[in-house]
Amino acid sequence: MSKFTLPGFVKSIKSGARKHSPEILTAIGIGGMTWAVILSVKATPKALQLIEEAKDEPEDKLGVAETVKVAWKPYIPAAITGVGGAVCIIGASKVHHRRNAALATAYTLSESALREYKEKAVETIGEKKEKAVKDAIAKDKIEKNPVSNNTVILTNKGDTLCYDAVFGRYFKSDIDKIKKSVNELNRRLLVENYISVNEFYYELGVPSVKTGEDLGWNIDTGLIEIDFSSQLTEDGTPSLVLDFTCEPRYDFRNLY
Repeated sequence: MSKFTLPGFVKSIKSGARKHSPEILTAIGIGGMTWAVILSVKATPKALQLIEEAKDEPEDKLGVAETVKVAWKPYIPAAITGVGGAVCIIGASKVHHRRNAALATAYTLSESALREYKEKAVETIGEKKEKAVKDAIAKDKIEKNPVSNNTVILTNKGDTLCYDAVFGRYFKSDIDKIKKSVNELNRRLLVENYISVNEFYYELGVPSVKTGEDLGWNIDTGLIEIDFSSQLTEDGTPSLVLDFTCEPRYDFRNLY
């Protein structure tokens, strides 16, 4: 059991505030903008009173410049509060942008390290043994996510049971049609420069995934490649396991 100390408590508070700073800033910003509206409403009667007092006669009308000059002071608190709220919202946006940039950098570094590891693995143990390792991994994935626990997606593109090793989904298709879809996507990739993961699944007739618009392939990092492995499910049904040889990237649209 950890012992309570004041420095430790203060440190944990700072850490929590730093971690949730975008949410805190956004909440303060929204609160500030809301309060600015309330203050503006409260300031209006005072501003109208000042305008009336500035008239020489009750029926006189002040020009725009004169009205602003007379009535601006009651709105100072509302203006300051509104600006403060806007600053907080902008600050939250900057924190999100900085964190997303850091996430993209970390993802790129991890992807580079994985690619180098795969290349070195093939160089060290040979392509056949490296393929055996991939098959063993595919077998483990199917055993950990049996078809009996999942809905099999029907695509009307074949009757072969397939397992999507990346997103853990079973669907019916055909290896030749999958290869044909990959070739079509690579043809488009050469022309359009990038393809999203959801476009890949759309071509296969499989529903999109939540992160499918944020991940994809760019022509600068190579064509789409699928690794196929034949495995048996828990009831002995042959299943074709699909995995990406060239992994989709997080920043696939912004490599130029």
